[in-house]
Amino acid sequence: MSELKHPSDEEDTKYPAAGKVAVGGDAARHYDSAPGSEEVVCPPHTTDRRITTKIDAYIIPFVSVLYLMAFLDRVNIGNARAFGLEEELHMGGVEYNTALTIFFVPYIVFEIPSNILLKHFTPRVWLSICCIGFGSVTVFQGLVQNYSGLLATRFFLGAFECVLFPGCFYLIGSWYRRAEAQKRFSLFFSSTSLAGAFGGLLASAIGKMDHIRNYRGWRWIFLLEGCFTVLLGVIFLFTFPSFPEQATWLRDDEREYVKARLRASQGASGAERKIKLRDVKDVMSDYKIWLGGFMYFGLIVPAYSYAYFAPTIIQSYKYDPITTQLRSVPPWAVSFGFSMIVAILSDWAKHRFSFIIGSICIAISGFAVLLSVHDNLQVQYAALFLTCMGTYSAMPVIVCWFNMNLGGHHRRAIGSAWQIGFGNIGGIIATYSFVKGDAPFYRKGYAICLSFICLSVLSCFAYAAAITWENKKRSKQVHDLNLTEAQKLDLGDLNPEFRYML
Repeated sequence: MSELKHPSDEEDTKYPAAGKVAVGGDAARHYDSAPGSEEVVCPPHTTDRRITTKIDAYIIPFVSVLYLMAFLDRVNIGNARAFGLEEELHMGGVEYNTALTIFFVPYIVFEIPSNILLKHFTPRVWLSICCIGFGSVTVFQGLVQNYSGLLATRFFLGAFECVLFPGCFYLIGSWYRRAEAQKRFSLFFSSTSLAGAFGGLLASAIGKMDHIRNYRGWRWIFLLEGCFTVLLGVIFLFTFPSFPEQATWLRDDEREYVKARLRASQGASGAERKIKLRDVKDVMSDYKIWLGGFMYFGLIVPAYSYAYFAPTIIQSYKYDPITTQLRSVPPWAVSFGFSMIVAILSDWAKHRFSFIIGSICIAISGFAVLLSVHDNLQVQYAALFLTCMGTYSAMPVIVCWFNMNLGGHHRRAIGSAWQIGFGNIGGIIATYSFVKGDAPFYRKGYAICLSFICLSVLSCFAYAAAITWENKKRSKQVHDLNLTEAQKLDLGDLNPEFRYML
């Protein structure tokens, strides 16, 4: 796993063990401080860098491994397809596409309720229970005897997995300041790339178990990966981290310092406050929340199209099942490295918008090549790298950008769940974008992906314009600095002192 960068040694010298983390100043104001905020004093026995390193060690490995397994259990049906899934279950027409689609029904419906339950039960309990749940469903998926059984397991897989993505982003956003969050968001999100690469390697190995104990290779993929996920969920039930307010692995003064620096960056968290129906209504009345959903929605279509159909597309290049799995690995691996480079540069520049647009342009170029070139396998395979790199590097920046512009626990819980839930409607579109009848060129599927990427670009420009206008408007206003903490908490990022990050 890539090493995360922290404040430099020079910064530690500038702010020694008993030093202070300056959060004021015009240069940082848009990103990590509210106007007039005071300096936050670091405990004398440590430094800001060491505390950040400690948080990284406790948070990032857990959420990354959890989502790696979730994404692997979600998309391994694409690997299973290459090892006889459709033949043994007598599937034809668009039945495979329907099996993919039904996963997204509970995934979309239960996002916001799941995030509310996450806050109620704590991430350690709720995310671990869901991990055990989707691992068990994956095992049952390997035991189904007919198409109806496959549909049932895919539905419950979506029900258990729906909390993980917005829940983990919500958890990460509750620990890190805005200007340091992108590397962590991208490392977590890049678990999808690692899962895609690992899934291809694992499927090529497990596929060799075909017909052992009278089980086809596709069943062994589900059974072995599902059993490992259940074991992981049991371990997480005792070890998974929670919110800063519940972190027993931090000393009292360290915990207070973390909470103070987060308040300086994002405002009061409101972790102790319950989310009410009125909060949902208030959050959803903000048009910027809807734009955040469309930004993500536009990229979900190409993202899931690639995740579910890359093995099918590669197999159309006349490779055997084992070679198909192995050929699916390099684009995912390159995507992981590129995504982390984009994240590091984005945090360094304290800027998101340009990195999103640049990454999306790479994805557009890849799909344009796939749409127009059909007689050169090397060029077509290279285009798969571009689509995977561009899409999977832009998505975590979009989610981080939107999430870190949401102030307070209640707005972040609702807003992040909405963005992921609404965005995953695109997953339904993706599942019907590549059908057997369009093989081997899949022109319709590539055209659909390009169209939705353009929708994401337009939404990103609209969101950037909206927050730029909002920041300028607030800069000209006379701020009511006499607001009580409760009033600021109710306003969240609508607080006049809040500044949106571009």
